Amino acid sequence: MNPRIKKIHGLLKEKKLDAFFVSSAHNISYLTESISRDSFLLVSKDGCVYFTDSRYTAEARGVLGRSFKIEKIVDSIFRSLALACKRENLTNIGFEEAHLSYAAFKKMRKELPESLRLVPTRDLVETLRQKKNANELARIKKAVGITVAAFRYAEKILKPGIRELEVAAEVERFIRYQGALCAAFDIIVASGPNSSYPHHITSHRKLRNNEPVLIDMGVDYEGYKSDLTRTFFLGRITPLYRRVYAIVLQANQLAIESLKIRARASEIDNVARGFIAGHGFGEFFGHTLGHGVGLEVHEAPRISGKDSAPLTSGMVFTIEPGIYLPGKFGVRIEDMIFLTEKGVEIPSGSLDK
Repeated sequence: MNPRIKKIHGLLKEKKLDAFFVSSAHNISYLTESISRDSFLLVSKDGCVYFTDSRYTAEARGVLGRSFKIEKIVDSIFRSLALACKRENLTNIGFEEAHLSYAAFKKMRKELPESLRLVPTRDLVETLRQKKNANELARIKKAVGITVAAFRYAEKILKPGIRELEVAAEVERFIRYQGALCAAFDIIVASGPNSSYPHHITSHRKLRNNEPVLIDMGVDYEGYKSDLTRTFFLGRITPLYRRVYAIVLQANQLAIESLKIRARASEIDNVARGFIAGHGFGEFFGHTLGHGVGLEVHEAPRISGKDSAPLTSGMVFTIEPGIYLPGKFGVRIEDMIFLTEKGVEIPSGSLDK
């Protein structure tokens, strides 16, 4: 039996549920160990039913084999679900409250018999996803490697006069030639004062001399993501920029040096945030220090001052302190971290900071 499904069976027993209805595409991908598209999954003690439409049934049979029963959705997913529940005599079903809209829930409730109890659940699969196995780490490491190569390529094409959108387009073309499925998210290229917006929408603005260029990008490699940020400078570096960059870099390094098994996420956030605040820039660092990365660009764990959860071996997350001076510029340095029993691994390796 798929070990991930086996863990879900254990959770069902613990929560006294007959089955678990999964609607999150990322969670389905995780449980089936294959990329999910327009599908749903019902996990019960008697087996797993994978629901999809006619576009994907043949593909699903080839990829999933006999471990999952493939059912074609003919009319609606909830009618198909109702038939499966009746067939398996299910009475208590858990569903993902964070991934099922209220409108969808109403449709599901209407199709299912009144005697069938629907139980909201949260983070059953997401909790499992925090600990990456060797296969997942290998895919993420490959994604990071492509991203590192893309940064080196981007640095070569940065010049005054080229538009932010042109840089993003050239980089996206590059990562596909390197084997990435696509960018993990819309590539951020933020020049000059645009870099003071943490999530700037890449624009038609032309790069100019004597200004910074912040690039935030990642790739999707076989379903797994990467996420790195570097800030470059064209022309003569100003004293203020040099000072801010040095503070952000040291905050990044201090946070990474403080990482260890069982350290609390809030403690790591406080290290970087306290250092930046101690240099007078605390009000200009508003976002959390980091986030988990895997099947999604943003997933658990959160490296936040409000999250006291301990960090454990197998977690993959970012460390990304930043300082953003309104109307002037911003600096962010983002690395991805593999936390292992042996310590901290930074898969971006020698990528310059």
